[in-house]
Amino acid sequence: MSNAEETRAQLESYLLARIPFVSIRSGERVRVREILKSVADDLQLDILVHTLSQGLRDIATGAIVSEDMSVWGAIDFISQQFEAREHLTIVFTDIQQISDDSETSRRLLDLATLAESRGGCVAVITTDPIWIPLQRLGMSVILDVPDIDEMRREITDFVQPYRGQVEIEWDEEGFAKAASILTGVTRTEAFNIMATLLARRKITNDDFALLSRAKDSIFSDLNGIERVRSAGGGVRMGGLAGLREWLERKRPLLTMDLRDRGLRPPRGVLLIGVPGCGKSLSARFVADQWQLPLYRLDIAAVFGQYVGQSETRLKEALETADSVAPSVLWIDEIEKGLAGSGTDTTGITTRLVGQFLFWLQESDARVFVVATANDVQSLPQELLRSGRFDDLFFIDLPEPDERREIISLYLEKYLKVDVAEDLVNELVRLSEGFAGSDIQAAVAEIGHEAIRKGDENVEETYYLRAFENIVPLSKTAPERIQEVRQLSDRALPASGTSRRGPSPGEPTQGRRVVLS
Repeated sequence: MSNAEETRAQLESYLLARIPFVSIRSGERVRVREILKSVADDLQLDILVHTLSQGLRDIATGAIVSEDMSVWGAIDFISQQFEAREHLTIVFTDIQQISDDSETSRRLLDLATLAESRGGCVAVITTDPIWIPLQRLGMSVILDVPDIDEMRREITDFVQPYRGQVEIEWDEEGFAKAASILTGVTRTEAFNIMATLLARRKITNDDFALLSRAKDSIFSDLNGIERVRSAGGGVRMGGLAGLREWLERKRPLLTMDLRDRGLRPPRGVLLIGVPGCGKSLSARFVADQWQLPLYRLDIAAVFGQYVGQSETRLKEALETADSVAPSVLWIDEIEKGLAGSGTDTTGITTRLVGQFLFWLQESDARVFVVATANDVQSLPQELLRSGRFDDLFFIDLPEPDERREIISLYLEKYLKVDVAEDLVNELVRLSEGFAGSDIQAAVAEIGHEAIRKGDENVEETYYLRAFENIVPLSKTAPERIQEVRQLSDRALPASGTSRRGPSPGEPTQGRRVVLS
């Protein structure tokens, strides 16, 4: 049963039971009114609706009952109607200042009390909290935005009248995919997006990316998470064959309907490893390859100075993430926001960890999380337990074949000339112990020189000097790399090699990366 059907059933039971006060939590007033009209028609109920633009009207016939458009005028009129007749329902669609003790709240409380004695009902459509004494007089019902099944029906019915006038390539599976993308927006917003497609007189299978961009524009300025814009040109990755192959397998599952098997869509990955090896840029790679919007959540930024403020901020941020689904949610250096739960004297971090893990495990929104971590010792152990993320991947320093691929990618990106194979081989040798970021810095220096002198005029000695001048983390802080490697045996190697621990005395082997 969809949420709209559940809402209708609840409203029907509340109105039949003559509950004196009903709050309908929804931002879609038109959709709520359609449900109420359906209930009124089926049950032959007297329901009046008040709007600030049209005053009081009969919901079944649309006839004007009172032209006084003010809320207080409507309250006075309905008070008289409750005295004169029984079993009347009044629905307020534009009522303000009822979250706390106010004159409006008290007048509504008096009206609902009168309704109780006359078998009447007072209902309000609102997104705001209700003053507690008023809410305790009745019941509440929530109408969420359309779920995937309702969205599929709505957009199919919206497009159907235009068949024959507009070229429509989508089959049943296409409409299901479109519904999956549009889930999270209101029905009106979905209709607006579909109308833009119809206006072009063509709906094709290439339009799914357009749907994602249109939905993204609706949520482009939401609190809690930051939209990460694509730099254009695509994101290329060197190495990480195991991670790339895993992502390719999971890709179609994110937008498929898996409910008949009792499965949820892919939830995400936790990437741990050496700093500078491309963990953060992996989020950009996923979003680029999957053609999904990328959002960034900074958990450390949600901490507030007041009691409960941090938890509220994180809750709002995660709710926002659910709203923008399907999407990729990037949480960079997650340990900085969730570290220290075991020594947290205030309990804030512990509560944030619990709140995040509950969302990660229970939310059914199609949000694919890419979380990264450098400080392994600070990671809460709860985060590493099986079932939180779909998998954990370990990213180490790139090996020679991977460094060659990374160097070639950056040479192609920053230079406009081909580089001799022998020179590339020497750069691979010089880059032993380099992270992907070290290689990028060295090749970028060569690119700057090419801009200054011209690509053909950069001497080979400058290429070599640019690499020799880099002092990588593996030399300045080798102990930090060894510390990171402590979790390598608990995660899949991103290179795709089989999981195993090092033999006694055997150095831990590095794996892989780079994105450009």
